[in-house]
Amino acid sequence: MNIVRSHVLVCGGTGCTSSGSEKLISEFEVQLKKAGIENEVSVVRTGCFGLCALGPIVIVYPEGAFYSMIKPEDVETIVQEHLLKGRIVTKLLYEEAVSEKNDILPLSETQFYKKQQRIVLRNCGVIDPEKIDEYIAFDGYKALGKVLTEMTPEQVIDVVKRSGIRGRGGAGFPTALKWEFAAKQPEGVKYVCCNADEGDPGAFMDRSVLEGDPHAVIEAMAIAAYAIGSEQGYIYIRAEYPIAVKRLQLAIDQAKEYGLLGNNIFDTDFSFDLEIRLGAGAFVCGEETALMTSIEGFRGEPRPRPPFPAVKGLWQRPTILNNVETYANIPQIILNGAEWFANIGTEKSKGTKVFAVGGKINNTGLVEVPMGTTLREIVEEIGGGIPNGKKFKAAQTGGPSGGCIPLSLIDTPIDYDSLLSIGAMMGSGGLIVMDEDSCMVDIAKYFLDFTVDESCGKCAPCRIGTKRMHEILEKITSGKGTMQDIENLKALANSIKSSSLCGLGQTAPNPVLSTLRYFEDEYIAHVVDKKCPAGVCKDLLQYTIDKEKCKGCNICAKNCPVTAIIGELKKPYEIIQDKCIKCGVCESKCPFDAISRK
Repeated sequence: MNIVRSHVLVCGGTGCTSSGSEKLISEFEVQLKKAGIENEVSVVRTGCFGLCALGPIVIVYPEGAFYSMIKPEDVETIVQEHLLKGRIVTKLLYEEAVSEKNDILPLSETQFYKKQQRIVLRNCGVIDPEKIDEYIAFDGYKALGKVLTEMTPEQVIDVVKRSGIRGRGGAGFPTALKWEFAAKQPEGVKYVCCNADEGDPGAFMDRSVLEGDPHAVIEAMAIAAYAIGSEQGYIYIRAEYPIAVKRLQLAIDQAKEYGLLGNNIFDTDFSFDLEIRLGAGAFVCGEETALMTSIEGFRGEPRPRPPFPAVKGLWQRPTILNNVETYANIPQIILNGAEWFANIGTEKSKGTKVFAVGGKINNTGLVEVPMGTTLREIVEEIGGGIPNGKKFKAAQTGGPSGGCIPLSLIDTPIDYDSLLSIGAMMGSGGLIVMDEDSCMVDIAKYFLDFTVDESCGKCAPCRIGTKRMHEILEKITSGKGTMQDIENLKALANSIKSSSLCGLGQTAPNPVLSTLRYFEDEYIAHVVDKKCPAGVCKDLLQYTIDKEKCKGCNICAKNCPVTAIIGELKKPYEIIQDKCIKCGVCESKCPFDAISRK
């Protein structure tokens, strides 16, 4: 075995891959060979480091030098200076990873990482996810070995129950209860399923775990199978996640080769096999019964409940379904004990939660924080605040199924019950930040547009009701709404919420209800004043030229695509409102800030 002196960790997650990290790996191999140290330095393709805004990311150990936004032309400098001469290239470092004395700071001391507690993401950005030996080196499959050789199925469920873990994919149902219901069903064929569909706009938590630590999910599913008496599992993942699919299949093949999947695992009488099922990207297939229907080969539509899947699920057999993040916690709970996990988080929301933080925020990326961390801490500290000096306005949690949290509630602890009490929900963990330039009516319309598109159409409240809600929002944002439309919107939202068949329809009105609850003044402004306070809704915009500031340079007129601006050189110009298409080109091109929108 070749002993190396340095490890170059290159992010191989989807974000950094799209930014060119594969080219970096190739260039490192070329430059290391050119420098004659290819046998002394190992280049490792890892999963996501979390700080996606700074990708592609390269971390060099043992120094822990965190290089951010690296380009192929930077690689030669890193090899020649850092790896050959031992001089860290300070100008390429992530600025917060350097102390005032120019010393390298551990990542745990930087603003982005210091309030995080990485349990689910513990191996992401640390190991090569395509090598099972690296997972094993970090205690991989040790929990499965412990379960199969030292514990009964009942003891496994008891540990999970005492840990207090709740499902990380939606409403937060206690994980152990689901397992217990399935375990108590008569002996026979049972199934273990993993929901890796993750269809929320802006969400990439589960994808990142599968890309960076696929064996953690495989090990957890085997533990769950032992607990309920199952021999077959399925991972349902969307085909739009090619890197995750590739690494997951490779991990399954490696686990089978090592005897960690298949027959008589760890020389016991326990056998378990695992297969991947690809989804076509239907959001409704995130709902458990629709997902199982899709695995069976039919169109993904939800089924009435009861019976619940733990009693009659896949092919009418007892089935448990958890999402990727839920499973990724299980091996650590087994190894460290129920009390260890239960001491993290809040009284009713144990452990940590992974969020994909995006939108109007400086540090876009993946974060994992203890339950109970406030929204302010995530946005202002971990997230680095709002770009361009703008003010925080709201955050949307839970994607299309969630709600908007306004500035007045920014100190709300992020846990299941606190979010529900303010009209939001945890969901799978998408967190979209909005600033003062966001129109909350338009935000509600955006999410409703998504759910209208994704409704399976099986039940009338969702199929027809969401469409009618979207039509009302279209009417309001185009300046044609009335106060009665707002009342109709509220009534329709509550009706859909109470009468839809599945979770998609039941939660589809949440973005509308939460924005009406906290930002009704914006709805009224659209209806009564025929104005969009944020200046977003095009039909309500009006661009005007300040005659005092206008120098008559003609730049705006030359760039207007519909010749809606008229005037003479060196004299103030004028916008013909009937011809203006509100494209905003004139405002962006004016060098004197003479054009504004209202």
